[in-house]
Amino acid sequence: MVGLRPTDLAPTATVKFFGAGTAACIADLVTFPLDTAKVRLQIQGEAKAVEGVVAVQYRGVFGTIVTMVRTEGARSLYSGLVAGLQRQMSFASVRIGLYDSMKQFYTRGSENASIVVRLMAGCTTGAMAVAFAQPTDVVKVRFQAQVRLTDGGKRYNGTMDAYRTIARDEGVRGLWKGCLPNITRNAIVNCAELVTYDIIKELILKYGLMTDNLPCHFTAAFGAGFCTTIVASPVDVVKTRFMNSTPGQYSSAINCALTMMTKEGPTAFYKGFVPSFLRLGSWNIVMFVSYEQIKRAVTRAQQSWESPV
Repeated sequence: MVGLRPTDLAPTATVKFFGAGTAACIADLVTFPLDTAKVRLQIQGEAKAVEGVVAVQYRGVFGTIVTMVRTEGARSLYSGLVAGLQRQMSFASVRIGLYDSMKQFYTRGSENASIVVRLMAGCTTGAMAVAFAQPTDVVKVRFQAQVRLTDGGKRYNGTMDAYRTIARDEGVRGLWKGCLPNITRNAIVNCAELVTYDIIKELILKYGLMTDNLPCHFTAAFGAGFCTTIVASPVDVVKTRFMNSTPGQYSSAINCALTMMTKEGPTAFYKGFVPSFLRLGSWNIVMFVSYEQIKRAVTRAQQSWESPV
């Protein structure tokens, strides 16, 4: 990321790797109810067709949260949190923590990266992260989407039970279900999120609008979240629907998209847009602000250890 002063010691790749995962977990803890509401709104059109499920109509992000608390209890807002934290620790560490390293790889060590290089770096780390952490994303989405059956039961009884059940009923490939649309989605998200944050922060510092501190990080993160939501929402909805689908419901991610277009129209691709923006905007703010502070704190600690007074 841009913004280091000449006197600053650049954070190592290890600091960035673990710092990104930790910051993403903090962001998930804060914004998880919004993410759960987004998933429920995105699958609403298909949930009516599932047998044995009490049909609940959700209206808006806060209406969804209120309805879930009333019908399923407050804990339902954090259903899938364990898998979500597992996902972020493995997923964000790769896609965000290795972004700067990948930029340097493409520029052969140069700090001057063009837009094309930044996009390539974002696509690469996004795809790598999905290939590595896809099972955690599948389990997280399944937990967030599950509602109580008419007999009071649930689809999965716990995180490890979900991993076992999916592998047993759908094969190991089931844990990588939706990998292709997720790679597409995260290539787009990574490019929009990291590159936009990088560019906005760079411009703010270049024109002296702010110094490299919390307000600068907040502004850049908010802009990155808004741009990312606009670009990534259609792919995100298809990814959520496909990963949550029962075996045989859709033949492929493309078939899922075509079915949505045919049955629900083009607006279906922006279902849950408001919670998506609230979640991505707030998630970006918490994550990037935490990430910058973690990098700075660990780097200063390293400096003090290496140069004790």
